[in-house]
Amino acid sequence: MRKPLPIKALFDSDYIDQQVYVAGWLRSARRGKRFSFAVLNDGSCFQSLQIVIDNSRFPAHVLDNLHTGGCIAVEGTVVRSPGREQAIELQAQNITIFGTADPATYPLQKKQHSLEFLRTIAHLRPRTRFFSAVLRIRNTLSYAIHQFFQERGFFYIHTPIITASDCEGAGELFQVTTFDLNDVPKQDGMVDYQQDFFGKPAYLTVSGQLNVETTALALTKVYTFGPTFRAEHSNTPRHLAEFWMVEPEMAFYDLEDTMDLAEEFLKNIIQKVLDNHQDDLAFLSQFNQVDLTERLKRVIQEPYERLPYTEAIAILEASKKNFQFPVKWGIDLKTEHERYLTEEYFKKPVIVYNYPAEVKAFYMRQNDDGKTVAAMDVLFPEVGEIIGGSQREERYERLLQRIQTLGLKIEDYHWYLAIRQYGSAPHSGFGLGLERLVQFCTGMANIRDTIPFPRAYGLLNF
Repeated sequence: MRKPLPIKALFDSDYIDQQVYVAGWLRSARRGKRFSFAVLNDGSCFQSLQIVIDNSRFPAHVLDNLHTGGCIAVEGTVVRSPGREQAIELQAQNITIFGTADPATYPLQKKQHSLEFLRTIAHLRPRTRFFSAVLRIRNTLSYAIHQFFQERGFFYIHTPIITASDCEGAGELFQVTTFDLNDVPKQDGMVDYQQDFFGKPAYLTVSGQLNVETTALALTKVYTFGPTFRAEHSNTPRHLAEFWMVEPEMAFYDLEDTMDLAEEFLKNIIQKVLDNHQDDLAFLSQFNQVDLTERLKRVIQEPYERLPYTEAIAILEASKKNFQFPVKWGIDLKTEHERYLTEEYFKKPVIVYNYPAEVKAFYMRQNDDGKTVAAMDVLFPEVGEIIGGSQREERYERLLQRIQTLGLKIEDYHWYLAIRQYGSAPHSGFGLGLERLVQFCTGMANIRDTIPFPRAYGLLNF
């Protein structure tokens, strides 16, 4: 099949008076007496290409099937456009119609659609200017993540999707089974998991961290990047049941090293969005009524503030603000607390570290004060926590004691404990939820609009 030239190439280089072959989907089509005008987009960039069609050159069956949503290929000559809305246009010489779209039923006509409506047609919403912009930015962030770590000597590790343990210890797990749920085998009144596929309870992973730690203690610097799952009964604009996490893990890194890496990482990949998506950012800024370019520049231009959790609590208490969640030492910071620190007090990103052990996961290294762990969160304006990480507990006895204290099953973590028995080393890591970062970069109010097919509580369409 003949390969079309990406529309992006026409705007990036000079093709004036050259004959080209392009293909894409019609954003709009208008038929006049002598000429018809169509707006074509192939997703390669924000800009669309105006097609000028001399009606006398084409049969009626072609002109009759040029409707919004249709897919066509056009061969023609690139010329300068006399209109102010576009710099160039294409004078059509040949048109091939690949797929038609009935204007009576096609749901994406040329008008404003609400985001709520577009979620009901997630199979078509990538064709809108709005979601194509979001998906292009998501793609750039994903590529930049791999590029950042690969350029710094990290190895990409594929960690399991199906697991037998709960990394966070929170119990918000999706169970995996091959049982007929109408006839579950039981023994002594309990589910007999020995008859299940794995011979034991199995779950979708909430994090690849525990697994990727094992490879860090062999390859030194590694990362995993893939889907993770949380069975939270939260129907909010901030929660997804399926989302993508990048989790680097580094041997011979302490907490300060990890904070340095996290800050460098965020600044690097956000810069890639600024470098490559000015058109997308301008459109999304207008739609969301926020200057996204300025927002992104603010988080890469100066060092992030760093302060211990205890100091953060003191600042929040001294603010005298009437927070929905009262502030006292020992609480887990809520979004309202995080946003006060970043938006009102410091007016820039903040890294809070040394949290109370009671609000953090079992694997975090215990500090000498007996109360806190070597954990850190990177907080951003507008969204709150964007990264969570820690130095891991590398001491076998301390980790075993913590697992026992929390009532976790030692047999589920025997292999994780074992890497502390054989050549243990200091190591650290962090996790970034991709959708939260896409939300920050695009100004999206609802995280369900940052992923092609959102999965959330009560939502499993497409």
